[in-house]
Amino acid sequence: MSRDIIEALRQIEKEKGIAFEALVEALEDALLSAYKKSPDSAEYAAVEIDTETGDMRVYELIFPEHIDVEALKIHDEETGEEVGLDLSGVDMSQVERVEVTPDDFGRIAAMTAKQVILQRIREAERDLMYDEYIDRVGELITGLVQQSDPRHNTLVELGRVEAELPRGEQIETEHYDHGARIKAVIIRVEDSAKGPQVKLSRKSDELVRKLFELEVPEIADGLVEIKFVARETGYRGRDGKPVPGRCKIAVISNADGVDPVGACVGPRGSRVRMVVSELRGERIDIIPYNEDPARFVAKALSPARVREVIVDDNERSATIVVPDDQLSLAIGKEGQNARLASKLTGWRIDIKSQQQMAEAESSMDFADDEGVDGQCMAVMRTGKRCPNQAEPGLRYCSIHVDYVAPEPAAEEPKPAAPEAAEAPDAPAGEADEAGAE
Repeated sequence: MSRDIIEALRQIEKEKGIAFEALVEALEDALLSAYKKSPDSAEYAAVEIDTETGDMRVYELIFPEHIDVEALKIHDEETGEEVGLDLSGVDMSQVERVEVTPDDFGRIAAMTAKQVILQRIREAERDLMYDEYIDRVGELITGLVQQSDPRHNTLVELGRVEAELPRGEQIETEHYDHGARIKAVIIRVEDSAKGPQVKLSRKSDELVRKLFELEVPEIADGLVEIKFVARETGYRGRDGKPVPGRCKIAVISNADGVDPVGACVGPRGSRVRMVVSELRGERIDIIPYNEDPARFVAKALSPARVREVIVDDNERSATIVVPDDQLSLAIGKEGQNARLASKLTGWRIDIKSQQQMAEAESSMDFADDEGVDGQCMAVMRTGKRCPNQAEPGLRYCSIHVDYVAPEPAAEEPKPAAPEAAEAPDAPAGEADEAGAE
């Protein structure tokens, strides 16, 4: 019987990938625990298994007086029960060993071995699954909905593991039918006695990144990179009707000749449509990233057209001037467009129409020689100099040149405002290239 147990342990090592030495050590500990429960058992003992013959023997340990046995005892953290001795630092040549193997130890060994093997298999499989999924945090996975309740968490089958889509990570407007196939990202993995607890998310910004990586080969190959993602998922309005979500992504090309926006949109919008379909109608704006904050902020307010951008680098704030008929579009429903643009760029954004800007600057004072050479001479209502660059040959930027009163004839005549200040509204792309400077 002992030989059969050794062969069973070898077979488990091959099939389950559990180290044979770990199985033997666990079996020795379990046999020692079983022996300690028998009457007349030795106070200090050890069990040894011969891995060649399968013989299992119990030895009483008699320690010399200079060894503090109490310091060697190992206790269970939860129950406080003594579970063995730590002999790793003991010179065993000084310890007397007397064999005290019970006559019926073979029967005890067989029963204990079965329990230990089953327990170790469960623990090993749990550890393997935890190790597998802890390295997959942030990964896009596909699973089948097993149980869904709008008021509780949704269970998703991933194969050997049943993951959990918490209520707070679900999109309010989505309903997950039993047996439906959904995509989500793994946000965390928790270890527990029942196995790894895998937590999923449909709200995470990482879901958008992974979906585009799946659909756009240029992103998967590193030719195009998603720099930033700003997202607000769908919700139900006060009337109970679903309001679709919206997302803005900033993309940049890492290779010459590759259009990052075009790559993400795909032929006739096929790629972005696949992402929108998986996100169940969530609107996506794809913005080209620009290191110039003014140009980046102007693009981030798409689809609104932007005329001018006034940036304050110290405060990381930007005042956006848009045509009068574009104000509501730039702000968006309930401020969503402006909010997403601010989140995408990391800048505080204040949007004004051209009329509002004219009224705000109508009483502006102008300085004579403050600031650095080439800086706009206008003094804002806050008392700070306008941070914009003056127009070539002028003392003021393109925004403030129209607000400057004509100077006396004796003074140097002020050049006329550039035609661009009077030009009709330009498309969003042109405004970004010209007006954002």
